[in-house]
Amino acid sequence: MPRIPTIKSVMTPFPHAIEGHESVAAARRLMTANGIHHLPVLESGRLQGILSMRDVERVEAISEQSAETTRVGAVCRFPVYAVDLDEPLDNVLVHMANERLGSVLILRHDRIAGIFTVTDACRLLAVHLRRDLPPTGDEVA
Repeated sequence: MPRIPTIKSVMTPFPHAIEGHESVAAARRLMTANGIHHLPVLESGRLQGILSMRDVERVEAISEQSAETTRVGAVCRFPVYAVDLDEPLDNVLVHMANERLGSVLILRHDRIAGIFTVTDACRLLAVHLRRDLPPTGDEVA
């Protein structure tokens, strides 16, 4: 009988991260180069917060100079929603929906092991829909 998977089975492992002392401009470059919209923020290797592309854009809206001088640690969000590798996926999804969160960090022994985002959830849902529900034939073009 199929079981609800754990977050470990659907996360993106070993996500890119940035230290809190780095600039918002450096975070933008890292996010753009890797096609990502969420970036864990670390302080001496420990999770401090999370930075989204929206956070970067808010700083950039002030001025380009602000992005060069503002430190990621000053604008990242915390506390971060983080779960253990073995957390059931349905618990994570419900919490993300209830709290309107765009991402969750997955930890192993208090270290970042992965990330799961709303985009990942949408891709996963599409796979399951296509596999489990045949088209009805009456889709509107």
